Amino acid sequence: MRAASAEAELTPSQQSVMGRLGHEGPATTAALARRELVRPQSMRATLAALEERGLVVRAPHPTDGRQVVFSLSASGAALLGSGRAARRGWLAEAIEARLTPDEHRALAGVLPLLRRLAQSPQHGNPTGDVPQ
Repeated sequence: MRAASAEAELTPSQQSVMGRLGHEGPATTAALARRELVRPQSMRATLAALEERGLVVRAPHPTDGRQVVFSLSASGAALLGSGRAARRGWLAEAIEARLTPDEHRALAGVLPLLRRLAQSPQHGNPTGDVPQ
């Protein structure tokens, strides 16, 4: 749970940005600001705090030398993964302890639908303007 507590030390906006980078991949400050519905100045502050903690790294934009892209560092990816694992563990325990056998079967019945939704392609480029 130590890693989960380290994740808890992040602000909600920092957690959201890390989750987005982990799910969608590298992105520019402007693209992240658009996706998070904040001003670019606010996103720069969030990214600076994450970079200072060694959770994100910057690299030159692959096609526009005036920009940089941010991605999770190895420690950022590890922190994100450990937080997800802790939440999955909690969820598994809650399902086992709190649901009846009939509720287990009902939940198992919706899992294929949830997988299909989670795996459906998004419209457009989710990170905005960073080619992969």
